[in-house]
Amino acid sequence: MNINQKKEQMNIIDNSLKRILARGCDPVTSIKFSKVVPSLLGNVDYVPTTDDADFIRKLESRKWSVVFFAPGACRFSAVAKPIPGGNYDTKGWTLEQYRELVHKLQGDQIQIVETLDESETVDLLKKALEKTKNIISKTNN
Repeated sequence: MNINQKKEQMNIIDNSLKRILARGCDPVTSIKFSKVVPSLLGNVDYVPTTDDADFIRKLESRKWSVVFFAPGACRFSAVAKPIPGGNYDTKGWTLEQYRELVHKLQGDQIQIVETLDESETVDLLKKALEKTKNIISKTNN
C-alpha cells in the first residue's frame, strides 16, 4: 500500500497544492483564522487580506483555487453597508461586484465561498476545495 492509499484510508486530505485567497474585514480575526485553517483543510495555502488594495493585487498576481469572503464581510454586504477596507475604486461595492471582479480575473471555474455564519466556514471551504484541481507546482511553489 502506497502513502496515498494510506492517506485515503485514514481520510487525510492533502490540499497542500491548492490556494485560498480570503477577503475579510477584521485584521486580528483574519490572522488568527489563517493560523488555524490550513491544518483543518489539509495544509492548504491560505492567504488572508482585509483591504481591497491587497486583495485585488493578490487576485491579479496568481491563480487561486478558492476565493473566500469571510462572514464579517458578508454581513456588511447583506445589510448594504460598505465592507471595511474598501478603496476609491470599490467604494460601496456589494459582494455582487466583488464576485464579478473575481470571475473576470480568475475565470468562471473559480470557487467562491461566502457565508454569514462562522460555524459553516470550514465545511464550505472543504467542499469548495474538493471541486478544485491542484494549482501549485510540486517543484516550484
